[in-house]
Amino acid sequence: MHGPASSGWLLVALCAATGTYCLLRMRSRLEEQRRAAGGEALMGFGMAAMAVPAAVFTPPGWAWAAGAVVFGAAGLHALRTVRAGACHLHHLIGTGAMVHMALTMTTAPAHGHAHGPGGSGTPLLTGALLLYFVAYVLVTGVRLVPAAAAEGSGRDLGWRDRPELARACRLSMALAMVAMLPAM
Repeated sequence: MHGPASSGWLLVALCAATGTYCLLRMRSRLEEQRRAAGGEALMGFGMAAMAVPAAVFTPPGWAWAAGAVVFGAAGLHALRTVRAGACHLHHLIGTGAMVHMALTMTTAPAHGHAHGPGGSGTPLLTGALLLYFVAYVLVTGVRLVPAAAAEGSGRDLGWRDRPELARACRLSMALAMVAMLPAM
């Protein structure tokens, strides 16, 4: 991702923290939490790697292609499990966005913008993904506040088993995606 270094580092911190929490959720008592946590951890760490400012580290061209392959495989897994619920559909769209960003970065000139004048990106797809993630952020943000009070009352859940924390992780990754897509 190309953009200001300070916002890049904030995205790195946000996505790495989210990925770390999702790794910890893989030890949850609830099967539903464990099932989704691995893919979300992969997304968090992948987004953290993409958000490192280009002025600090520019990965070799093959790294973006490798990322596209990894997220393509994660997308195939999400496609296989999409019938299990809407959360998996969101994972499928998220992995598709990661593949799109990785492939765009393989064709981006070093330290340039892929969607700038003469860029080789796919602005229509980027715009559609951006609209999806903005809508996801708005809907999830509205649902998050009341869910914390309703779901937490009367239940003895550990911090890894809290559904509202899982939603907050998805919300933070969607916010990061809203920041990263236009900066490509």
